[in-house]
Amino acid sequence: MANVVVLLLSSYTSRLATSVLLFISVAHTKNTVVFQPSFLTATGPKTAALLLGNTSDISLYLRTVSPSSETGSIGPPSCVAEVTQWVLTREQVGKSAVRVRLSLDKNLRLCGQNETDADCCPKPLCVLETLQVSACVGGTPQASLLIQATIHALLVPSTAGSDNKTVIPNQVYQTLGSCPCDLTFGACDVRCCCDKDCSTETLKLFASHCLLGPFGGQVSPAPDYQCSVQSAEDSSDWFPFLCVQSPPENNPYLGLFYQGKTIATKRGPSFQRPILSAPLPDNVYLQGSPIFTVNDRYFTIPQKVLGRCVTNAPVAFLKNFEVECVTLLHSCPAGAPLQTLPKDLTVKVKNGQGGDAEVDVIEEVATDLSRFISSTDAVASSDERLACENVTLALDYKFYWKGNGITRISVTRTVGTISLNVALTTRYSAVFLNGEFAGEPNSGNPGYQVGLPVIAGIVDMLENDTGSIQRTSINLWKPVGDGFCSTAEKKPVLFGENSTSGCLLPVSGQNLTQCDLLRETVTSLQAALITATYVAKSGNPDYLTMTDWVNISYVTLNSSTSMDNNTSSCYGIPSHQHIHVWSLITSTVDGIPQRDIRAVQVSYSPSTWALDCGGGDVSSCVDPMETQLFPITSSVTFTDIPINTGPPKTRFQINFTEYDCNRNDVCWPELAFPITKYYTGEPYSQSLAKGLILVFFFVTASILGTPWRQIRQAWSCAAL
Repeated sequence: MANVVVLLLSSYTSRLATSVLLFISVAHTKNTVVFQPSFLTATGPKTAALLLGNTSDISLYLRTVSPSSETGSIGPPSCVAEVTQWVLTREQVGKSAVRVRLSLDKNLRLCGQNETDADCCPKPLCVLETLQVSACVGGTPQASLLIQATIHALLVPSTAGSDNKTVIPNQVYQTLGSCPCDLTFGACDVRCCCDKDCSTETLKLFASHCLLGPFGGQVSPAPDYQCSVQSAEDSSDWFPFLCVQSPPENNPYLGLFYQGKTIATKRGPSFQRPILSAPLPDNVYLQGSPIFTVNDRYFTIPQKVLGRCVTNAPVAFLKNFEVECVTLLHSCPAGAPLQTLPKDLTVKVKNGQGGDAEVDVIEEVATDLSRFISSTDAVASSDERLACENVTLALDYKFYWKGNGITRISVTRTVGTISLNVALTTRYSAVFLNGEFAGEPNSGNPGYQVGLPVIAGIVDMLENDTGSIQRTSINLWKPVGDGFCSTAEKKPVLFGENSTSGCLLPVSGQNLTQCDLLRETVTSLQAALITATYVAKSGNPDYLTMTDWVNISYVTLNSSTSMDNNTSSCYGIPSHQHIHVWSLITSTVDGIPQRDIRAVQVSYSPSTWALDCGGGDVSSCVDPMETQLFPITSSVTFTDIPINTGPPKTRFQINFTEYDCNRNDVCWPELAFPITKYYTGEPYSQSLAKGLILVFFFVTASILGTPWRQIRQAWSCAAL
């Protein structure tokens, strides 16, 4: 049955869509308009219909009509508007469709008795009329819509609710649930002796079977000193002379009621003037919180989210970033972010201290476009290309901050003239400066965290012959654009992430005739990646303490090995640089392991470079100036040092733990520890003298004590 209903509904929907499309096609063909549907029944204060066709010059008119008493038909549509209690509006929903809406301009509340307000319904059937909407062009009707309105009044109470309030008794003198067994309103509940709906005659029926405990209203047990509790069978010898006559409502448990109020402590007298701190504004900035404009909107800069460039990404307070976005430029841009004006960048931002800070725009014109243009279209003609002027190539923001606020914002806008059919690389960055210096975040606290940069440094000698570490980084290749080493950039090594990258170096046949010079060139390129001599052991090192740093060791190539070179190849080229980092888990903080770097080693792998003259392309072998591309690579590997658990314990250490000082509170092997050489609390001579004095007192007490006296008495008796 459900399948039949679904088929019928789908069939009805398809027929309705076909009829609407048919109406549209007919209306387009005849250049006329038509209402769809042409007749409506309105049971509510709002209704709508569609007007299809050429609606460019259409005017709508609304009037109230009634059928003729003779013929019973409605008259022809009219292009004269009348005053009705309805509001007619129109909305363009397409090139050839207009949505016509009618709203009742009247309150559907039912009028009260003797009420003179006209904005209400005098009868339950509030609206009963027929409306006609006419679509006219120049006073000539083209189509009409009939609406039969049958609307009833809304039956709502005159007051929002009852004003009766439940009075909660004071629980200090009266229990809140005085009669929990009273479950039925206006009726007597059996065995509920506290039910006030029970008459005296009814209570006599179950007076001896009343519900006890809290459910029966006896919230607190009566104390033993109450005269009503004592009985003749179980009474003390002082009863009834020393018992208390008191009503059950007056019991000591009522005094234990807690109001829930707190008492503020009173401060003692002070001779100091109190320091009143200024109240912080509501919109203070914290690290990571978004920055807002004065219009309570996010301050956005193009950034990368999930690997894709997003034009409007919020900027987080104290979060530096630098991104690159590649765009294939086939036509001149017309909007942000590639086409921006200084007035678009001059935005007022909330400074976090109750005021605002305006962005200062600095204009720069790029003369060298090699950093921004990656490649050109090969099919482009050699003639002069079409160029786009004032294209925004870079936006570099600087946020100057102090405390929880922003003091100043500046942006450097780099523009240039770019030809079409190129891969354009735009750059966006934001850096937060405290004064004139950028904050260098740590890579963990205390140990390194995975994904944060490895902190490196070089020694900077001070005037007093003491050294401090100047922070830097160890890097890998980051090729951009054409992938050449001359244009490649550097990326920092991230802790715990193994990585390999490289770039390409053009080498000609003439370069291969000068192998020593070629080795020096490649060596200098690889050495530029690592200028540091030390690496921080932890993620938050002290730059004045050398023990927080570990030296970088280098494995040099064996220069004594003979390198046979010829005119077409060179041996021993250090084309690959490998960084090996050993780390160790030293502790855990809140379940997060803290890793420290124990050693860093940099090694090089030599390779042989020779021209490839196969494959039909022998131009580089014939022409000594023709170049071929050779790779220069760099990589990093992180190795976790396993925790040393020590040698396995012997059977004696496992079974006999009585004398193990590490497992017991009492350590018998260290009983004489104060007189041994391991005790360093005082000089050895003093500890030895005090130990001998203790031994003397022990021997004296033993001789003069009870055991020796009994031995002497027994000896004397035996001698007699």
